Amino acid sequence: MKLKHLSQSVMLMGVAVGAFSSTALASGYHFGSQSVSAQGTAFANSAEANDASTIFYNPAGMSRLTGTNFSGGLTLVVPDSSYTDNGSKTNEGNSTGGGSASGYTPDYVVAPSFYATHQINDKWTVGLGVFVPFGADLNYGQTWAGRYSLESIKLETLNFNPSVSYKLDDHHAFGFGVSAQYMKAYLSKAVDLSVVGGTDGQASLSADGWGFGFNLGYMYQLDDATRFGVAYRSNIRQKLDGQAYWDLRGAGSFASIIQNNFHHVNSDGTVTVDTPESISVNGFHKLNDKVDLMADLTWTRHSRLDQIDIKFSQPGEGDLVIKQGWRDTYKLSLGANYHYSDDLLLRTGVAWDQSPVKNADETHPALPDSDRYWLSFGANYKLSKQSSIDFAYSYVFFKNANVNYTDACSPTSTTCTGNGETTKGSYKTNLQLIGLQYNYSF
Repeated sequence: MKLKHLSQSVMLMGVAVGAFSSTALASGYHFGSQSVSAQGTAFANSAEANDASTIFYNPAGMSRLTGTNFSGGLTLVVPDSSYTDNGSKTNEGNSTGGGSASGYTPDYVVAPSFYATHQINDKWTVGLGVFVPFGADLNYGQTWAGRYSLESIKLETLNFNPSVSYKLDDHHAFGFGVSAQYMKAYLSKAVDLSVVGGTDGQASLSADGWGFGFNLGYMYQLDDATRFGVAYRSNIRQKLDGQAYWDLRGAGSFASIIQNNFHHVNSDGTVTVDTPESISVNGFHKLNDKVDLMADLTWTRHSRLDQIDIKFSQPGEGDLVIKQGWRDTYKLSLGANYHYSDDLLLRTGVAWDQSPVKNADETHPALPDSDRYWLSFGANYKLSKQSSIDFAYSYVFFKNANVNYTDACSPTSTTCTGNGETTKGSYKTNLQLIGLQYNYSF
């Protein structure tokens, strides 16, 4: 009987894969934008270190800031995405029905960021960053072709990143930070009960957990016009513990049989995910009194996420294994500043961000990832000697993402959990970002 996929396992699959995606702006599941001033250059300005948001991009850059500095921003993300179904099927080879989907993204989402630094003396500076590293908010509804993989998902994360920098001399500076990251997720999906002559059931999961990591930075000042930086962010082992619920009333009189024989009762589940580490190298050069040039190259070890195993507290429930087979990726950003006047600085930048997903067979419908291209514009305006505001606008174009993902576990297997369906289609996606940030120093 096609019953095994009714369990909470499919819920945790969504948290492990889908929750780390959806409204993601950088490759894989990273949110991408952690600073409005950086957004204006398509994140090419890591070596600029001109405000407190350097805590995220290179903590060694805090050594360039004097006194006490604060930067607080909001990024408005306006997504646009549509899915065209190309023949999604159940495990028995029947059409899932439901067809294509649109309008599943929110009208907009807002992500905050907060950074503060304080110079203790000529050598030491301390700081704190609070930002959103991942985010998701999708609602496909209960009738689209991929509903047995995902109906809705919402992920909220918050990272606390206390940091310290040490200025060795006029040329060398070092930085170190630790991260405490909280995640909270909710997911729902349909349960296929057609094998017992029923209508779709519903299942959902709520889960949360903490993870911890660190980041390092180094900055070399060649001369008054040129400097280089290297930054590293460690992986974070994120453990999510949750409670799964499902509604099997669509099975009619078979509901109790399903629960008694296949252990489908409300139960706990756990998934552990190692988020990938990254290394960035970047440079800043003041070409003349008007123009600054910047570049950043970031490598991310996405291959760490080869597959995800979900384990369950319910005896007899086999692990759910999500194949990914991701590759390591690169992101290249090029940017420039133009000093229009003493009060107004204009920014621009472009970026290419590689997707870790290799092909359509390894593209899960909860993460229809693809290579993307950034075009950004920004500005910084001084309100006074102590305060300024940053504005940024970005357009992010995604290559079309093809999906041909098959759950490898048979629904009747006793050694694993899955439903065996194939989701086949294509996604068209683009994003717009509008950011506003306030900076204050004293």
